[in-house]
Amino acid sequence: MVIFNLSSFNLDVFFLVGIPGLEQFHIWIGIPFCIIYLVAVVGNSILLYLIIVERSLHEPMFFFLSLLAFTDLVLSTAGVPKTLSIFWLGAREITFTGCLTQMFFLHYSFVLDSAILLAMAFDRYVAICSPLRYTTILTPRAITKIIVGICFRSFCIILPDVFLLKRLPFCQTRIIPHTYCEHIGVARLSCADISINIWYGFAVPIMTVISDVILIAVSYTLILHAVFHLPSHAARQKALGTCGSHVCVILMFYTPAFFSILAHRFGHNVPRTFHIMFANLYIVIPPALNPIVYGVKTKKIRDKVVILILRRFS
Repeated sequence: MVIFNLSSFNLDVFFLVGIPGLEQFHIWIGIPFCIIYLVAVVGNSILLYLIIVERSLHEPMFFFLSLLAFTDLVLSTAGVPKTLSIFWLGAREITFTGCLTQMFFLHYSFVLDSAILLAMAFDRYVAICSPLRYTTILTPRAITKIIVGICFRSFCIILPDVFLLKRLPFCQTRIIPHTYCEHIGVARLSCADISINIWYGFAVPIMTVISDVILIAVSYTLILHAVFHLPSHAARQKALGTCGSHVCVILMFYTPAFFSILAHRFGHNVPRTFHIMFANLYIVIPPALNPIVYGVKTKKIRDKVVILILRRFS
């Protein structure tokens, strides 16, 4: 266990421990984290590049996908570089302002990812249930409004977390047993009442995400109802194929998210090491897998990636 000299604490500095109990393995744990992070950065950057430069990909679904790729880059970059600096350089110090900034972007990216998946579910609903009205419903103006709306909603949900932390006095230990700053973890270091932090930090974002899940489920119920009423098997297969990659991404995003939430709330016998390791994997694995899933399952993107690679080699 890393030991800190409490008497030398700067009042504006917090200390991130890393993964408690596994300090001696930090160097080795950092290697797969770095590899997965590089995959996430390269994959999402290629996805963004293709959607920007290829006019054939200038469609509503790909605009939402580009926003998802950008948000995934923010999510992983907000946490992984600092984690690697802890693992490899022992750079455990983080200022209070830096801690708040990291916390904001991590939580904001998570809530925004959920909203983007809802927008993509709506896109698939319109494409399958009202294909003749697709271009009239999802116009560039409508897409812009949706993107601005979900970004603003996520901002308004997470911003109060920053002010709820800024109001707290920290008169005891400033050692955070984690690799990054998250709202409740920092609030628990305060010597004041944090009831409102616990209530808001858990209830509001989670209820928002749950409402997104419910609306996504409604969208796909209507989609399946429409698909199974299509006249031919080929038409049904094509319709389901257009939703396949999105469903995979939804499962990769929400399954570990709700598992982590339930484990934190009810898994009191689960070791803290497991919680922290899982939390770190969560911010890097979905961003790394999302572009791979879309690249494999979406023919337009797959073809463009092959063309891009052939151009590079030629």
